[in-house]
Formats: sequence, C-alpha cells, structure tokens
Amino acid sequence: QIQVVEFGGGLVQAGGSLSLFCATSGDTTCVSDMGWYRRAPGKERELVARAPTARSLQYADSVKGRFSVSRDNAKNTLSLLANSLKPEDTATYYCHALCTEWPNHEYNYWGQGIQVTVSS
Repeated sequence: QIQVVEFGGGLVQAGGSLSLFCATSGDTTCVSDMGWYRRAPGKERELVARAPTARSLQYADSVKGRFSVSRDNAKNTLSLLANSLKPEDTATYYCHALCTEWPNHEYNYWGQGIQVTVSS
C-alpha cells in the first residue's frame, strides 16, 4: 500500500508561478512511474506531466515551456513548478504513482488532489 500526498497549490494571479510537491510513503519500492494530472470543472482528468524516471520527462502540449516536473527517484517524490500560469490552468491537481509488481501487476495510487486557482 502506498500513500500519496500533495502539497502547495493555492490562488495566484495570471502570469504568476506556483509549486506543487508530492510525497509518497509506505511500500514505495514498487513505484515505477509518477505524474501530475489535473481536472478542471466540467472536464475530464488530463495529464499535465509525467516522470517515468528522473530523466524521462513528458509534458502536455498545453504546459510545455511553462511547467517543469522533477522527480527524486530515491525518495519517490515529485515536484511541479508552474510558471506563466493562465486562468485555464485552474484545476484540481492530482499526483499519481504507479506501482509495478512482478510479473506484471500494476496498481494506481492517487493523492487527494490540491486546488490551483489562477485569477485573471
């Protein structure tokens, strides 16, 4: 069992910056992939950024060049630095951890979500 907790978030003006942090606890040795997702009101949950490894980073087109994700593999923590925020970035942000166990079992763990609101 893994616990996932997000920190940060809040209210920021358009053009501003915000940092999100995700910590995991429990049996984290199985964590293979981590990422940030978000869900805006009335919309589906979408990928923001993934870090399958500390060096392999993926971003949604909508945040490329503005957001930066970093992962500490040893601690299984994940950070997101969001710059040049836009009102359309307003959403609940979720941290995701994928646990992979031999031979091919995968388990998804989610944080409780943290609100990011960007005012215009």
